Amino acid sequence: MSDRPRLSDLDHAVAFSQRHIGPSSREQERMLAAVGFSTLDALMDAAVPPVIRARGALDLPAPASETEALSDLAALADCNAPAEPMIGLGYYGTVTPAVIRRNVLESPAWYTAYTPYQPEISQGRLEALLNFQTVVGDLTGLSTANASLLDEGTAAAEAMTLIRRANRSGSGGRSNGAFVVDSDALPQTIAVVQTRAEALGIDLVVADLSHGLPDDLGEGLSGVLIQYPGASGRVWDPGALAEQVHEAGGFVVVAADLLGLCLLEAPGAWGADVVVGSAQRFGVPLFYGGPHAGYMAVRSGLERQIPGRLVGVSVDSAGQPAYRLALQTREQHIRRDKATSNICTAQVLLAVTAAMYAVYHGPQGLRRIAERVHRYAAVLAAGLAEGGVEVVHAAFFDTVLARVPGRAEAVVAAAREGGIHLRLVDADHVGVSTGETTTAEHLDALWRAFGIASGSVPSVADVDVSTDDALPADLVRTTPYLQHPVFHTHRSETAMLRYLRRLSDRDFGLDRGMIPLGSCTMKLNAAAEMEPISLPGFADLHPFAPASDAQGYAELIRSLEAWLAEVTGYARVSIQPNAGSQGELAGLLAIRAYHREHGQGERNVCLIPSSAHGTNAASAVMAGMRVVVVKAADDGTVDLEDLTAQCEEHSDDLAAIMVTYPSTHGAYEDGITKLCEIVHSHGGQVYVDGANLNALLGYASPGAFGGDVSHLNLHKTFCIPHGGGGPGVGPVAVAEHLVPYLPSHPMHPDVGQREGIGPVSAAPYGSAGILPVSWAYVRMMGAQGLTDATSVAVLSANYVAKRLGEHFPVLYTGHGGLVAHECILDLREMTKVSGVSVDDVAKRLIDYGFHAPTMSFPVPGTLMVEPTESEDLAELDRFCDAMIAIRAEIDEVTSGRWTPETSPLRGAPHTARDLAGDWGRDYSQQQGAFPGGLSGDKYWPPVGRVDQAYGDRNLVCSCPPPEAFAE
Repeated sequence: MSDRPRLSDLDHAVAFSQRHIGPSSREQERMLAAVGFSTLDALMDAAVPPVIRARGALDLPAPASETEALSDLAALADCNAPAEPMIGLGYYGTVTPAVIRRNVLESPAWYTAYTPYQPEISQGRLEALLNFQTVVGDLTGLSTANASLLDEGTAAAEAMTLIRRANRSGSGGRSNGAFVVDSDALPQTIAVVQTRAEALGIDLVVADLSHGLPDDLGEGLSGVLIQYPGASGRVWDPGALAEQVHEAGGFVVVAADLLGLCLLEAPGAWGADVVVGSAQRFGVPLFYGGPHAGYMAVRSGLERQIPGRLVGVSVDSAGQPAYRLALQTREQHIRRDKATSNICTAQVLLAVTAAMYAVYHGPQGLRRIAERVHRYAAVLAAGLAEGGVEVVHAAFFDTVLARVPGRAEAVVAAAREGGIHLRLVDADHVGVSTGETTTAEHLDALWRAFGIASGSVPSVADVDVSTDDALPADLVRTTPYLQHPVFHTHRSETAMLRYLRRLSDRDFGLDRGMIPLGSCTMKLNAAAEMEPISLPGFADLHPFAPASDAQGYAELIRSLEAWLAEVTGYARVSIQPNAGSQGELAGLLAIRAYHREHGQGERNVCLIPSSAHGTNAASAVMAGMRVVVVKAADDGTVDLEDLTAQCEEHSDDLAAIMVTYPSTHGAYEDGITKLCEIVHSHGGQVYVDGANLNALLGYASPGAFGGDVSHLNLHKTFCIPHGGGGPGVGPVAVAEHLVPYLPSHPMHPDVGQREGIGPVSAAPYGSAGILPVSWAYVRMMGAQGLTDATSVAVLSANYVAKRLGEHFPVLYTGHGGLVAHECILDLREMTKVSGVSVDDVAKRLIDYGFHAPTMSFPVPGTLMVEPTESEDLAELDRFCDAMIAIRAEIDEVTSGRWTPETSPLRGAPHTARDLAGDWGRDYSQQQGAFPGGLSGDKYWPPVGRVDQAYGDRNLVCSCPPPEAFAE
């Protein structure tokens, strides 16, 4: 009887940290023995330099169970009051078809995958993104569209810099001429463009372009930005303006509503050179502002200037069509400060959602939705006019601007009481935007809110009968769109479900196996963390809803920012940046503003170690800084002698250094505090890139060991899923003296954050809709759980380095001769002797059922491996066994059994098609396709090795005809 368990024991749930951390305590003991330590504490004492070690435990809430955390998040969601979103300004009510929500947004097959840099195991995502590009290209009427950008404001800012680059190539315009933005553009877009323009010294002019270009443009014109339809709802024909701009040698950028383009003529048909916007209303929830897929399309001749990612069509080793990323893939790592953009991510998960919305509905369905949205707007306007309310614009698509002298606040308040959010334009004007979720009941409620007495206006149905459309006749769309069969094939839910499953089966995500990518931290995205993002209180709230209706989000963001400040050792955090690259930009803009505020605006040099992530240099240039490279020592650390020399040379104009810690080489450097001291002594600020924070949590804090500012990657350390290449969140954390220079936003719900350095994202809180993921992670892990995750991540990396070090030299180690959370395997000598490349090893790993590690970064000819804390010992050993077997195959090449060309390494990856055809190879089918042994669970890549060069020579970036895939 005494051994019987008690309720007090049985009621205690298994700690979430035990679910998140892969190796069990017994497995950890075996791993520790292999690397020569008795405890995790002993390992971390040896690995982490004492000079940076934190004192005391993190001050975080006690860890909650999954049930408790989900209950807390549900309560926070209930504190939000979404109402019917009729504010507009680029964010609209939409319906996510359940088959897409369940099988894309909420499917680990889609949200746990990595960026498709390995095309052979990314064919599903790549096809989905090619669908997205086709949707955007067709609707905008331009030849090439990219695979998404971060949001509409960012896309507009990127367009501004794109046309300046294009102007330098001799279009006749002025690369240093003014960029003119229509005053009727979305206010948040204007603000983001202003932030970018100020940093780059671009002459930005905001003017009413409906009457043509302003008279005095000083140095000339680089281009214009037109909103189509305008923020006020106005639709006008910009064709004459486009001609005027082109005659002046400038470019025409159009920010367009994709749904509106189902009824309005394509901008490419009347002169647009670049079209940008958001795909949010194609089935992507409001998410309080994001994540949403921005887009960009360009006319012929500008495709090689386009930022972000571009999916194209190539061929594989069997000559079959195959998708891959084209042209500028990872250009930041290649061109660094000469890169066209600092953006190295996208919004893939949301772009896929939008693309599938178009696939499911097809052109007829999209047109029907657009017609319904427009009819509700037209009927709304007619009813207002009948009730004596002045409608400002006669031509519009979905937004009605009403003039109500002195009554605007009362109208907005009355509508809110009726469950509708409207836009308060000013004291005399109210904006109302219809969407896919608008109903007749909403129109009745709106008429009452505007003070129209019941009975003064006929029924909605009667007004509908007597009301014409409000689209200008000369702008009604005649250009066809979405004629490819993919948009006509999947009408039933059965067909759509099977299409989504077919594509996801072609991909490799964390739901299939380990993704050991160095620097990218591909660890568990727990279902309990993901589940809350679909709660209506989080998913359906407009970003410009009244603050009183977003109390749940306010509390979630306040607590998450406070927790992130605690774990990083900084004074304040802003979660506005919606990608790591934008966090970098925000941090550097804060440094720049700080120097200017203190009368040292001449400080514009940013020191960047040669091993740094490529976005560092690109972000510095975008922040208006000049990049100076600091050498690396032979052991991979920052060369402190060269650093000192550079600081002395630039003592008068030194702004900052950007340094990643642990280093990009995956090591804890002893000299980090000395580095901070040297830079500070010369008046510079220290930017600690937080990409590798996964190796510091609970043991060291950048803000405590010398950093002034850091960005964090919530999609790495804090479990927001990579989503096949996005979404991400890149909060910026700063020391006390930089707090006044955090991102602001002119429409921020907190009026205290409306004045400042400006926004870096279109929405005040960036990609707020996925913040519940990181909130849940921290809440369920607690201080000890986060600390344990760090130590196990370091243990796993050292275990892999120990097992593989005998076969592939580990390039760099740090304090105590240990690596941090990742290790670099050096294949350069092996390649020199055998002719087998890192690319061959990466493709051969597919046959073993693995995604490849990071190739040739930060050192060419190497593989960077990050096992993370979430992979158990069996998976770590499976990976090590595969790498050791591959090394044996390399030795067979060296011994002369095979040439590189006739080896299974060069033949990899092997497809089912290979086995069905004439084999004719110098190794058996089992050795080629089943190197790890026969298994019914084998992952089969859908295509053989993709020819990247062929695709770049023959650029095709929209859906190819089905005949291309015929035998």
